[in-house]
Amino acid sequence: MRFDSRMLAAALAFTMACTVAARAADEKAPADKAKEKGNPMVILTTTMGDIKVELYPDKAPITVKNFLDYAKAGYYDGTTFHRVIPNFMVQGGGITPDMQDKTAGRMAAIKNESSNGLKNEVGTLAMARTSAPDSATSQFFINVANNEFLNKEKAQDKVGYAVFGKVVEGMDVVNKIVGVKTTSKGPHQNVPADPVIIKSVKVVEAK
Repeated sequence: MRFDSRMLAAALAFTMACTVAARAADEKAPADKAKEKGNPMVILTTTMGDIKVELYPDKAPITVKNFLDYAKAGYYDGTTFHRVIPNFMVQGGGITPDMQDKTAGRMAAIKNESSNGLKNEVGTLAMARTSAPDSATSQFFINVANNEFLNKEKAQDKVGYAVFGKVVEGMDVVNKIVGVKTTSKGPHQNVPADPVIIKSVKVVEAK
């Protein structure tokens, strides 16, 4: 078959178009795969409503795995938000409605990942701990203010508190929890007068 100049030009144009399309497909593939993988999403079902949270395993792999291990084991079921302070945070995940420390099922403390670049801003989840940097186990808190003094850069102990997720739906529920009447119960202060119970924490989807 003979090719005249017009046929040759058309063939070259077609080849170039196919090359560009293939290149675009190759460049798009990683993004598509990342989107398919997504971040873990969980729903905290409480007696005051549902709170949907996105977790960040790329930034806090140890902390996210720890949280998901507790969730999948059902450890959080029946625990409470036992510490509620307006303009600060709500804390839960380790105390029962009768204000007992839940020891059954508790795992070893984890490494503090506060150097991950995530900030203690409104709606973020972070791990609660003692004065020892690597002492976090099951308890976590949701920031209801921009708590810069909890970030590594501003923390008095130069360590700070590790953020590992953020509320994407249900911040209105968090704010309702913040607004409950609190009291003191034994050694605990800022305790909701009527327990705010975490019924379950379930993995629901990837974003």
